[in-house]
Amino acid sequence: MKLKPGFEAEYERRHAAIWPELVEMIHAQGVSNYSIYWDRDTNLLFAYQEVSGDTNSQDTENVDPITQRWWDQMADIMEVNPDNSPVTIPLQEVFHLD
Repeated sequence: MKLKPGFEAEYERRHAAIWPELVEMIHAQGVSNYSIYWDRDTNLLFAYQEVSGDTNSQDTENVDPITQRWWDQMADIMEVNPDNSPVTIPLQEVFHLD
């Protein structure tokens, strides 16, 4: 994902005040250990989450109203698709160690 330049503080502020209903919904989808990392030099965002099930919080096929509202709120500060979902690039795992 990518953050638009000049919105770094606003991105952090919005996530510090994440809606309780969004957190509850993410947990209900089986998502845990969810982190977003930010490369301040490029404004690239990398999200990591563990999922126990067939969905994840970035599922654009079955969007619930809470997620859609969050995407709509974040659309002014991030690069987004026409439905306001964040532009994401699937990454291939090239190394894993337990």
